[in-house]
Amino acid sequence: MAGGTIYETAQVAEICDRAHDAGLKVHLDGARIFNAATALGEKVADMARKVDSVMFCLSKGLGAPVGSMLVGSKSFIDKGRIYRKMFGGGMRQAGILAAAGLIALEKSPARLHIDHANARRLAEGIAHKPGLSIDPAKVRTNIVIFDCAKTGKTAVELVEELYARGVWAQDTVRYSVRFVTHCDVDRAGIERALTVLEDVVARPQRAGA
Repeated sequence: MAGGTIYETAQVAEICDRAHDAGLKVHLDGARIFNAATALGEKVADMARKVDSVMFCLSKGLGAPVGSMLVGSKSFIDKGRIYRKMFGGGMRQAGILAAAGLIALEKSPARLHIDHANARRLAEGIAHKPGLSIDPAKVRTNIVIFDCAKTGKTAVELVEELYARGVWAQDTVRYSVRFVTHCDVDRAGIERALTVLEDVVARPQRAGA
């Protein structure tokens, strides 16, 4: 997993140019493109200028309870609506969700740098925990992935112990654990997570657990 790393806009532009030269269209799965824009100090519109279509989430980094946006030409969106209905994706009386999405889109990008700073602090704290491995310099957005192989516990075992203490994380591969910061996690939460993580790592794995 790339773990919140970023394609530079110039890379995306080169991919688009070569694809278009070959007669291909480019779709950008930009679930967290606003996080990438914040990290790069660029505008989303500029980053996506050469792609033919783009999807981004109103949830995840932007904090809405649910929802994604699909952007493209009118003919593309018209076709997308048909397939959405075919697969049961249509909704009625969705005004409240739409309102939450508008707030997420209009207000949340201005605070994403806070999530990135919290992620970097989390990564720096993890780097100093015995048995855990991570390079904080590679944490540029709100995703933190670290290796726990030297703790004697698998990622699943570590995540289950964290969850029992009220800290949510996700196992990705056997010894890889993933944290994600967002608008509901403040700096105090980051410090608590580090304290709990240190305690969990220090506890020996119970036989048969």
